[in-house]
Amino acid sequence: MVASGKGGTGKSTLSVYLGARLAAHGARVLLVELDSGLRSVDIIAGVCGKTVYDIEDILSGRCEADKAVVESPLYPGLSVVSAPYSGGEIRAGALRVLAGKMSGCFDIVLLDTAAGLGAPFLAAKSVAGMGLVVITPDTVTMRDGRIVADELFAAGLPSVRLVINRVSVGPFAKNPVKDLDECIDTVGAQLIGVVPQSAELAAAAACGGPLPENILAFAALDNIARRILGEEVPLAVR
Repeated sequence: MVASGKGGTGKSTLSVYLGARLAAHGARVLLVELDSGLRSVDIIAGVCGKTVYDIEDILSGRCEADKAVVESPLYPGLSVVSAPYSGGEIRAGALRVLAGKMSGCFDIVLLDTAAGLGAPFLAAKSVAGMGLVVITPDTVTMRDGRIVADELFAAGLPSVRLVINRVSVGPFAKNPVKDLDECIDTVGAQLIGVVPQSAELAAAAACGGPLPENILAFAALDNIARRILGEEVPLAVR
């Protein structure tokens, strides 16, 4: 599950591109968007206009799960189940059944939760084996990230990891916190990756275009995917 304490951390964008990199390394990946009413994964993954059913249709029994699964034309091996444009309720029991069914067809099921600790978060944490807490380097998301991480630790997730997103880099870098160690110490979760601020990444996400491979953010996301798959990869990217 990919979670954040507040909106605006880039959680959904990171979910899509992380799923794409996991798929590029050979995993069959299903990304399930749980953020009803704030749908964006379909645009970022390039499946906008191709979806007929959504996660609410599956969980309420209006369609079979495979009818809502759409393969990304941009990223081979990545499939998506979108959230509804409005309404819907994410129920833990129904999500657990769905995850069990999908685990036989996919190697990795990514759950893009809604920001905060509402029903999508509670349902996801009841079925997830790993939690990625996404923050940006500022005091508000750090504090909220700690609350999210504490909830995941209390739920007994086998693995809780921290992703620091949208980090300003370079000789003129300006981040609201003095260093990234402060982020790690505040949230209290082991760091799995740092993704730099990137205009190219933001532009690709906004128009549903492919993520450029020649940018630092691409290398950072690829390293996170490889760590999830069990490789030993240095945290730093150049």
